[in-house]
This record gives sequence, C-alpha cells and structure tokens, in this order.
Amino acid sequence: MSYGYENDGFDAVAQAGAAARATFLRRTYALLAGSLLALVVLEAFLLQTITRDQVFGFLGRSPFGMLGIFLGFMVVSWGAQAIATQRFSQALQYLGLGLYIAMEAFLLLPMFFYAEARLGPEKMIGLTQSAGILSLCVFGGLSAAVITTGSDYSFLRPIITIGSFLALGLIVCAMLFQLSLGVWFSFAMVAMLSACILYQTSEVMHRFPSDMYVAAALMLFSSVVTLFYYIFRILMSFQSRD
Repeated sequence: MSYGYENDGFDAVAQAGAAARATFLRRTYALLAGSLLALVVLEAFLLQTITRDQVFGFLGRSPFGMLGIFLGFMVVSWGAQAIATQRFSQALQYLGLGLYIAMEAFLLLPMFFYAEARLGPEKMIGLTQSAGILSLCVFGGLSAAVITTGSDYSFLRPIITIGSFLALGLIVCAMLFQLSLGVWFSFAMVAMLSACILYQTSEVMHRFPSDMYVAAALMLFSSVVTLFYYIFRILMSFQSRD
C-alpha cells in the first residue's frame, strides 16, 4: 500500500486559494462517501449471490488459498493505486478506484461468512453496523483534527512504513503456519491505521495537487475499510466470548 503521493513539481492544494482548497476537499470526501456506499451495495449483492460453501470451499482446497487471495489483493491494490495516481487520464483514475472497491468487497466476504456461521445472521448484521459506525467515528475525528488544526503529520511516514512491513510479515506467517494473531494484533492494527489516517489526511491537505481528488479518495478509502476490518474482528472476538 502506498502511504504518500509524490507531487512531481505540481502545485499542492496547500498553495491554492481558499476556494480551490474547499473544492478539492469537497470532491475528495464526496467521492470517498460514494466509494463507501458503493462498497456496501456491492458487498450486499455478493452476500446474496455467493454462498458461504463456495467461499469456504475455495479457501479449503489449498492451505495457501487465503494467502493467495491476500497476495492477489496486494497486487491489485498496488495496480489500482498506480492507475488512480495517473494525472493524464481521470477516466483511468476512476477505473483504479473502482477496481480497488471491487477487490475490497471480495476480500471482506470470508470475514462476513465466518461471522455469520459463528454468530448467526442477525448478530453479524448488528456487528457490521457497530463496526461501521465506530470506524466512521474514528476516521471522522482524526480527519477533523488534521483539517481544523492544519497540522503536518509527515513525520509518521517511517513509523507507518516499518509497522506495515512488520504487520505484513506477521500476517503471512499466520497464514502459512495457521497461527492465530489474537485480538491484541487487531488493536495494534487499529492504532497503526489511526496513525495512517492522520498521515494521509495531512498528505491530502499539504501535498496533493488540487486535481488529484480521486487518488486522495482512494488512499483514504483504503485506510477506512482496513480500519473497519480490524474493528469488526475486535468486536467479533468480544461477541464470541459472551
């Protein structure tokens, strides 16, 4: 995952006028909201058209099934972000964002089916709603803190980069050796993603060109959905103990 954007000499939104900054932020967050809505609609459609047995059967045919999906997600994620940051074609930017939304929807399917099998459909829906609300509250609070104060969190980049590689190594080891990372790993990921949201919002405010709102929305979207994923896992862990 890319945690920044190379400006390539173009004027950042921070150097634009107040009207241009307001337009850029309005477009970015409107597109982010639309992307999240599209993910919800697509996820609901997939849950109605793909069965739990099909997903678990696919994953169960090989011990590397989930690892393959995870690595495939990384490749598509990188490709989608690379497309979305191409200045020469806004159509390609939207294509990258759409590709990323679709990949996230498929990646979330196993988690939802597992929660449904373990807790039942009603509790799974309630858990999804609670995780969604919490994720939006965390994201909204962190974003508002950066936007209202104008603080620069670029110093977080090396911390996030190192943490991401450590998390990736732990996830791959857990998949290969069928280990459980536990709820504390999810808490650590929520903390890292909170730092990532601070950093990314700062990047959007200070370094993104004013016409790159699609790439900005994609970057924020990736963190919001990943934050939701780990908050969902935490809530599911506590729900399973009741």
